[in-house]
Amino acid sequence: MQLSNLLTIALAGLASASPVELVERQQKLRIMPLGDSITEIACWRAFVWDQIAAAGFANQVQYVGSQNSNPQGCRPTTTNWDQRHEGHSGWLAIDIANNYLANWLRSTPADIVQFMLGTNDVFRGRSTNDIIAAYTKMVQIMRAANPKMKIIVDLVIPLGVGSNSAIQALNARIPAWAAGLNTTESPIVIADCNTGYKTSDLRDGVHPSIAGDQFLATKIGPPLLNYIRESLAGN
Repeated sequence: MQLSNLLTIALAGLASASPVELVERQQKLRIMPLGDSITEIACWRAFVWDQIAAAGFANQVQYVGSQNSNPQGCRPTTTNWDQRHEGHSGWLAIDIANNYLANWLRSTPADIVQFMLGTNDVFRGRSTNDIIAAYTKMVQIMRAANPKMKIIVDLVIPLGVGSNSAIQALNARIPAWAAGLNTTESPIVIADCNTGYKTSDLRDGVHPSIAGDQFLATKIGPPLLNYIRESLAGN
């Protein structure tokens, strides 16, 4: 989707919201689910929202992003779950870092960014160094947009097709990379979405099945809830 179309969608969403809705959204803690198709056409976002609602935070937080969709027809316990996100099927971390993220964060500012990216870069033959460099640029962009940005980076789920060596190489680099960029003001934590993930929980060799989405939610939800609690407490 082109940038002009993304901005049109964002502006249309603002235009359709009532003044009260705009004020309420501006006052809520903002969480951006960022990624590729594993964010866009998966149900873990919905299941994580169930955790947010169960913890009593549904009226205090919101998902943000230029997208507002539920392509898989996810049916979480929470019927009115927030479907906004910044997941883009087929997109590379490298392209998002170099061409899109800065504008997305200007259009839909965030306090917390949760991302899983790199699968498409691996498919396109990009090196681990190139992907890690893209991660670093994304963190720089996030912090330029919000110096107190809280960041969750996921270890990438395994593939059920072909070799997983490049995914394993990327995941092996993430802990040291995250530790090197972690700060008190803008912390980075890891959600280990790889260890224990069964390739039988991929519906097509790449994307999570419902069981896979439920697994991801158990890994992403807890660190996100920790960030929510800290942020709402003023930390």
